[in-house]
Amino acid sequence: MYSQKKYCTKMFTLLLVSAGLIALYVLRNWYLKRPRCKSNAKLHGKTVIVTGSNTGIGKTTAIDLSRRGARVIMACRDKQRAEAAISDIKKETGNNEVVFMELDLGSLQSVRSFAETFLKSEFRLDILVNNAGLMKGGKTKNGVGMIFGVNHLGHFLLTVLLLDRLKECGPSRVVTVASKAHEYGKIDFNCLSTHKDLAVGESDWALFKKYSHSKLCNMLFTHELAKRLEGTNVTCYSLCPGAVKTEIGRYSSFLWCMMSAPILSLFCMDAESGAQTTLYCALQEGIEPLSGCYFSCCAVQKVNADAKDDAVAKKLWEVSERLCGMS
Repeated sequence: MYSQKKYCTKMFTLLLVSAGLIALYVLRNWYLKRPRCKSNAKLHGKTVIVTGSNTGIGKTTAIDLSRRGARVIMACRDKQRAEAAISDIKKETGNNEVVFMELDLGSLQSVRSFAETFLKSEFRLDILVNNAGLMKGGKTKNGVGMIFGVNHLGHFLLTVLLLDRLKECGPSRVVTVASKAHEYGKIDFNCLSTHKDLAVGESDWALFKKYSHSKLCNMLFTHELAKRLEGTNVTCYSLCPGAVKTEIGRYSSFLWCMMSAPILSLFCMDAESGAQTTLYCALQEGIEPLSGCYFSCCAVQKVNADAKDDAVAKKLWEVSERLCGMS
């Protein structure tokens, strides 16, 4: 009798575990089944820039735009990795108009050099995709926090330097990859003034907070940029790609990587799925009236008040100009 009861308990436990695993599998598949960009737009004769395009979402975005006929400028720091990605893209798409131009977003001089080279050698710019991002401690070559410098400040300067060309070639678009993590962000202008960073600390948690703050910067930058572009034929959008398996956390500690690996394996999309909202913002017809808005799952999303605060967005723009030596 005792053995039979023990057997029934084991079987019931096994059934519960099995049911839980099935439910987890169903939930995972439901979550990962994201909407896709359905635009049939062709880009022959168009030129696009994609930052951080040698891997992950950036590379997938470059592949899609190349397949549509665009001339794709691969704006990357690592020449060797970029050239390997270019070789892959040319083979996959049959489009040889894929070009490497060196860009280190952690160096304002590199950003200026890239813009100067681009403006001298290329006569069009139709789409600028501010895709690159990282979660790494330390300082940039200009002494600002690495995460703030790469994720926001470098892209800010790049966009401003290329705005006139975008206006000349309109209708054109600026697409900035933000993140849902912006909801946990805040802008501490005192910290920016004192430390040239969004927060202090180098722990994994501190780096995640800095990352969240930088993504709020992306949102506010797009919000302010849209206001400054009113009356032009340039529109801009920010977006969350969703939880995607990319190399963004490659600089994190071993412990952080070990803890996050199971979650990434279960609930994170591949780069192709993660690139869909970027492509939607870059290509979808009829979204021009939504300039300045935030997208996820190929649809416009509501944002909290912090992400559309006019005063904070304007101040961030002015602080960014000062840090870039533009004012």
